[in-house]
Amino acid sequence: MVNSILSKDKDPMGAAILDYQTTGKSDTLRILSSMFDEDEMPVSHLFRSLRDMPLLERKALELSRGKILDVGAGAGCHALALQKQNKNVTAIDISPLSCEAMLKRGISNVQCVNLFDNNFKGCFDTILLLMNGTGIAGKISNLPKLFKRLKEILAPNGQILIDSSDLKYIYENEDGSFDIDLNGNYYGEVDYQMVYKNIEGEPFDWLYVDFLLLSTIAESNGLHAQLIVEGEHYDYLARLTL
Repeated sequence: MVNSILSKDKDPMGAAILDYQTTGKSDTLRILSSMFDEDEMPVSHLFRSLRDMPLLERKALELSRGKILDVGAGAGCHALALQKQNKNVTAIDISPLSCEAMLKRGISNVQCVNLFDNNFKGCFDTILLLMNGTGIAGKISNLPKLFKRLKEILAPNGQILIDSSDLKYIYENEDGSFDIDLNGNYYGEVDYQMVYKNIEGEPFDWLYVDFLLLSTIAESNGLHAQLIVEGEHYDYLARLTL
């Protein structure tokens, strides 16, 4: 977790988002990992409207109140939906190209900044981290740092709405047992690399965390965790409060 933003020549997702915003179409956004087979991300999904969002996301937007921060806003689908509801939302992302696309979409308050940049100040009533918001921690050992930073910009009676998934199901056998190495890294720690056209992003760590562990780490870092809703694919939305 560094404080920098992406350079345009190392920003495959941003390039795909800006292409789609500009032309209404994009090439394939490839997702590589040392742990899984190569996959693709449909860029159009990043432009989904409120009615096309899954339950977890719709619930998070419904609960959003006051001064709202959308972290890792991407193409801005959540920020745009909130803005259409006349809610006060600031969208941030480390991708300059994604931020350019969000401005083109008409999102009023967009900042190209890293959440961990101490020059980024604010006092927010709602902080949104959606589309596996725990991911930006990268490793389970970094979750305390993420929670500490969120607390620094959270209003006294504010809330953090964050979603993730329990990847345990990937390791489940037919008999209900699990092939998880308890002596290895936490099973929700994965690595990814994105490729779009001739643009190769740097490999990065991404974290999925089960709710029980999220709750335990949150509590030990001065935050109370509440399970708001569970999705259909081992995913969930949680609310963290001081």
